[in-house]
Amino acid sequence: MARLAWSFRARDDLRDVRRFIARDSPRQAALMVERLRASALRLRDFPESGRILPESPSGRYREVIENPYRIVYRYLCEQDTVEVLMVVHGSRQLPPLSDIST
Repeated sequence: MARLAWSFRARDDLRDVRRFIARDSPRQAALMVERLRASALRLRDFPESGRILPESPSGRYREVIENPYRIVYRYLCEQDTVEVLMVVHGSRQLPPLSDIST
């Protein structure tokens, strides 16, 4: 089982998701954040299960979709670590890939 690590940016993204949704429904905000965390936790057992990030065809970055969000991560094989880099709403453009490394 791989280790799961959240970048500071990804943690901030989760807080932002919660705050945004909570303006309408605190309960739905908590449920969405829980769904995002559960999707990321599954990566511990299946670290390469996410699709290769279309914006990075090299395969260095991957993503899992927890609609409507994209969980962007990379799997560091040597360290057996899944590093969640960011959580982005699917309708938003990703920042330049050089900005998403930790």
